[in-house]
Amino acid sequence: VQLQACGGGLVQAGGSLRLSCAASGLTFSRYFMGWFRQTPGKEREFVGSISSTGSRTIYAESMKGRFTITRDNAKNTVYLQMNSLIPEDTAVYYCAARLPTNVQYNYWGQGTLVTVSS
Repeated sequence: VQLQACGGGLVQAGGSLRLSCAASGLTFSRYFMGWFRQTPGKEREFVGSISSTGSRTIYAESMKGRFTITRDNAKNTVYLQMNSLIPEDTAVYYCAARLPTNVQYNYWGQGTLVTVSS
């Protein structure tokens, strides 16, 4: 199983980025997909998740209204659209996959760095 996240980069505060995570080696449409982020010295933080069909999404409170998670099961890809970015959003962003019956995520991607300048 491989989760390949990309799309990170440097953006000014108030700007937008869209991250992608391409999955392979698993039946993508069976898995819930999550996005997490981590900065040095801090614990990994939940960003949001999307159900296997894409019908349901959940977001951390600080991301609601700014971040949107979507997926394309035909392309085995999940997306994280980030708008109104602030410097505090600077982090390495990870995608992860879990079966609906699992609490823990089974698979993790390698992360992509997002840097928001003030």
